Amino acid sequence: MKLHQLVFLVLLLAYQVYCKTYIHIDYSLTVEVPSEYSVELQGRAFLMETDQMEPDFRVALSVEPIRGKYSCSLEVFLGDVKVWNSGHYSHFYTSDKCVLALTKDGDLHLKGSNDRIGWRTGTSGQGVERLQILKTGNLVLVDALNRIKWQSFNFPTDVMLWGQRLNVATRLTSFPTNSTAFYSFEIQHNKIALYLSSGNMGLYFYSPEKRSFEAAFQALNTTCDLPLACRPYGICTLSNACSCIRLLTAKKGVGSDCNGGFSEGFCDREQQEMLELSGVSSVLRTAPKRVNVSKEVCEDLCLQDCECAAALYSTGKDGTSFRECFTYGLVSGVKQVERGTGLTYMVKVPKGTQISHGKSNVKKWVLVMVGVIDGFIILLVFGGLGYYLVQRRRRRNVLASDNNT
Repeated sequence: MKLHQLVFLVLLLAYQVYCKTYIHIDYSLTVEVPSEYSVELQGRAFLMETDQMEPDFRVALSVEPIRGKYSCSLEVFLGDVKVWNSGHYSHFYTSDKCVLALTKDGDLHLKGSNDRIGWRTGTSGQGVERLQILKTGNLVLVDALNRIKWQSFNFPTDVMLWGQRLNVATRLTSFPTNSTAFYSFEIQHNKIALYLSSGNMGLYFYSPEKRSFEAAFQALNTTCDLPLACRPYGICTLSNACSCIRLLTAKKGVGSDCNGGFSEGFCDREQQEMLELSGVSSVLRTAPKRVNVSKEVCEDLCLQDCECAAALYSTGKDGTSFRECFTYGLVSGVKQVERGTGLTYMVKVPKGTQISHGKSNVKKWVLVMVGVIDGFIILLVFGGLGYYLVQRRRRRNVLASDNNT
């Protein structure tokens, strides 16, 4: 068995074992990791590389610190961009060492201490002869006749490469750092959907001049198009800034100021109502709860649903094209829109709730400033007129005195 062993002794290492496009069965690569945890350690041992112009594809065995542990994974890079990772959906945590092995019977797997297997392709007994990285970036296990027995293209992560296909059983999913939310692109039987928490989808090309990837297209182009551009009960304004839906109720202790909503539930229909917010909409879209319904019916649908926190009623710009009612379990993705869009956004609130007087205070402040400025202008005008009359009278007196002389 071909055995390669690497030891990480510094915080950032990238070892180049050798640059072939394939490895044969009965191969093993071991990476030993430090016993002490360090958030700065990122080690990669590159074992395969495609023979093509920059940027080329490279395959690496990686050890990375994640949530106080070390994660062991097999990765594919296009230049410096990670395009596939065996641990994308489920991390394999290990201590002491991380082992990549292509066994004699054709199974590719990752092992930790005590030969514990944390990830595998499950291709034993299928005649696998070698692991190979193709020029498309597809990592494959093939037999002696070059028939593919396993391929990374069948297990997409958050990147789709040229020539790769998605079907109803696969999806692209991105997991933000230090967050439990996710962003998913899925092909379903009856539609293509983006399930958003915070993220974007784009098409990228490589710029040889800048030696980096640049976006040729992005699905979301502005901050307010992001579903979590602002906190719950926040509004993304036309200037791409966040403001709060400040709601006050007559009941002490019940209210919202972008801190997550109301302190009471939404199941007491007799004590709830829908508060309409003018000039705002939501970037979130789900399958319509109802179509061809009135706004009153849309309000009632949300009031009847204990899980509903808000609703969006859409009629189209002309008010007659269609009538759709969307209901939401959270007040998020709210953004300011121009008038006349045919969209009405409603928030479920306890009865008696009103918009906070924050805007009124602003208006009062503006009125006070306008009054002060107007008073100052009037004072200048009358002061100037008075000064003019005084000076004119003085000139007359001087002229009269000269004539008498």
